[in-house]
Amino acid sequence: MSGLLRRHRDFRLLWCGETAGRFGAAVTGVAMPLVAVSVLHASTFEVGLLGACGWLPWLLIGLPVGAWVDRLRRRPLMLGSAALSLVLLAAVPLLARSGRLGLGPLLAVALLTGAAAVVFQTAYSAYLPTLLAPADLPEGNAKLHGSASAAQIAGQGAGGLIAQLAGAVNGLFAHAATFLVALLCLLGIRHREPPPEASGRPARSLTGEVAEGLRLVAGDRWFRTLTLFGATSNLALMGYQSLLTVFLVREVGLAPGAVGGLLALAGTGGIAGAFVVRRTAGRLGTARAMLLCELGIPGTALLIPLASPGAGALLCVAGGFGVSAGVVAGNILKVGFQQGYCPPPLLGRLVAGSAFLNYGTLPLGALLGGALGSALGLRAAMWITTAGVPLAALILLFSPVRTVRDLPTRRAAPEAAAQAVGG
Repeated sequence: MSGLLRRHRDFRLLWCGETAGRFGAAVTGVAMPLVAVSVLHASTFEVGLLGACGWLPWLLIGLPVGAWVDRLRRRPLMLGSAALSLVLLAAVPLLARSGRLGLGPLLAVALLTGAAAVVFQTAYSAYLPTLLAPADLPEGNAKLHGSASAAQIAGQGAGGLIAQLAGAVNGLFAHAATFLVALLCLLGIRHREPPPEASGRPARSLTGEVAEGLRLVAGDRWFRTLTLFGATSNLALMGYQSLLTVFLVREVGLAPGAVGGLLALAGTGGIAGAFVVRRTAGRLGTARAMLLCELGIPGTALLIPLASPGAGALLCVAGGFGVSAGVVAGNILKVGFQQGYCPPPLLGRLVAGSAFLNYGTLPLGALLGGALGSALGLRAAMWITTAGVPLAALILLFSPVRTVRDLPTRRAAPEAAAQAVGG
């Protein structure tokens, strides 16, 4: 261990807890569709609906959660979210053993754990800058995203293996256990946040604070560009990812264990992206590095629909590697930009406002993927949705990002920013 992981105990605990949670999420990302396909015999559209339920809460509660996060301490919110997810995921195998598991309960668990994830991710994004000094944020973001990619790789491989050996339903026990690890790590953090700073202005309604976050996203050209790109990109990404497990089982002919292994290999691109992004940004500039990561590298997504039985499945690995590398590197650049550019008292609302639009398209993408797969067939749907991944990045190419070497790094005073946002 080096750097932050060696010298910052609280960051080390946060890193361990987040990595464990990402591992469990990856296990569930493989196990849930396999439960639907192999245990409940769900249709292609129903599998897409399951993916949509996991992301629908960003549309339903994402905006008010951002305002709550700015009003409250973030660590207790993260603890409550992890505890709720632990209970929900442990309930699925218990329902299966009692003969009560059906598509309805599985959709409900996906919806509720998705709601808990909204609270956790929004609070987590706003909590990190209170834990680390500004100079440590780039290293912290890179380490967290890099370990998340590594955990995803291990989790996808483990998810497929568990499904192969013990059954897809039992894979959800692994995710429940990782939330227990996350809870223990969060409880061990000694740092205590100060109470959220009062702005000095009269208290406003929750609706007013939500509107302020949306005005911040819409009124700043950098936030607006990145949010519009994220929403469009996520529509395409979830469109093909919601079908990927079904595509690999039914079109490529892979067993559940092989599906997890293939997804794990493809996910190694995320580690590569996290490893090289800081050096690439230093050499090219953060704006140019973002164009490379979001437009150039993810073009490999078009290899995925070419996958076929046997050695042809490696095309899916190559395509997924490029997409994973570009997305992780681009996310590191985006998060670092937001944390430095946005006034701290508005960070929760910024995260929620942009996530409402970014993640709000994920359930739409899952439903779109399911609908296209049902109407046109799996391979045709994969062609359409993977083509959308590099096409979405044209938004960045025809935006202010193309005109500069580096994204801006100014940190405006909270009062001035609030007045500008308010118009």
